[in-house]
Amino acid sequence: MKRLSRYTGLHVAGATLLVLLVLLGIDSIAAIVDGLGDIRNEYRFTDVLYHVVLTFPSRIYQHIPFACLIGCLVGLGVLAGNRELVVMRSSGVSLLRITGFVLRPALIIIFIGVALGEFLVPYTDQIAENRRMLLRGDRDSLASTAGVWNREGNEFIHFNAVYPNGRIFGVTRYRFDDERRIQEVSYAAQASYFGDHWVEERGRISRFGKTGIEVDEFVTRRWDSGLVPDLLQLLSMPADSLPIGKLFNYARYLDEQRQKSSSYWLAFWSKVLKPVSVISLVLIAVSFIFGPLREATMGYRIFAGVITGIVFQTSQSLLGPSSVVFGFPPFWAVITPAALTILIGLMLLRRAA
Repeated sequence: MKRLSRYTGLHVAGATLLVLLVLLGIDSIAAIVDGLGDIRNEYRFTDVLYHVVLTFPSRIYQHIPFACLIGCLVGLGVLAGNRELVVMRSSGVSLLRITGFVLRPALIIIFIGVALGEFLVPYTDQIAENRRMLLRGDRDSLASTAGVWNREGNEFIHFNAVYPNGRIFGVTRYRFDDERRIQEVSYAAQASYFGDHWVEERGRISRFGKTGIEVDEFVTRRWDSGLVPDLLQLLSMPADSLPIGKLFNYARYLDEQRQKSSSYWLAFWSKVLKPVSVISLVLIAVSFIFGPLREATMGYRIFAGVITGIVFQTSQSLLGPSSVVFGFPPFWAVITPAALTILIGLMLLRRAA
């Protein structure tokens, strides 16, 4: 039985990795073509390529559910075409056991995907996005259409780019008095974090007084602020690029502050329940092979898998934002498509048994 498990698992894992490589290649080519429109200032074609390479972990993480679905259809389809599944069934191997054979390599791939999403994707995505913003923008300008905004007391702060190692670039600070009149505007080319404070470098200060505007320049300046690099990472990155722990803590913090947290809870549940989503797609792939697609050609199986994957992803893409707009729990928006997929898969397997 161990040999059967290993043999089936190798077929499914090999097909899944092949599909993942194809999806990654197509996605990367599309990203390169799309990135050509961003070329300006110091952002060149080689930077577009570097950006795509940096976002490889994120792309792999996004394509794992779809790759597992198509990979299972292809891997089991090859075994079905060679009548090897018929031999397994004739030897007394149950559908449940064959499903277990398929789930083992899928669980390994899921584990790798979760590790990427937790430890590598937040780091590489932040470097890639902020590097692109930094090279495309004018780092010596007080104005910028991109970057991150934050408010601290009577001060509004804008950052052109935030790096994960405690460095920020293009720091513009607007300070107002209690009557909302502007008092001071400062700009620093960059700032570095040193434990409990920031040090701004290469900047200038414009002070607005009754007699006019005074302008001073500085090489370095201490900046005491409650902002820390971890908080800046939360502000600068989209919710789906953040690790599960930070999503949970920040969503709870927003709830305590009575601010909108739906988008962060949606990203949190999407990541937590991603293994369930992948398992549901693997289950329905197995049910297709032993059910409606038993005698179908390989091309038809792949087509059916693509349609199923598109319907699954579209349903999640529609329900997720709907939960943010209409206010129902994001948990149900994520779990509903997976639960329906599992239910359909179990029904088809029961009919085929």
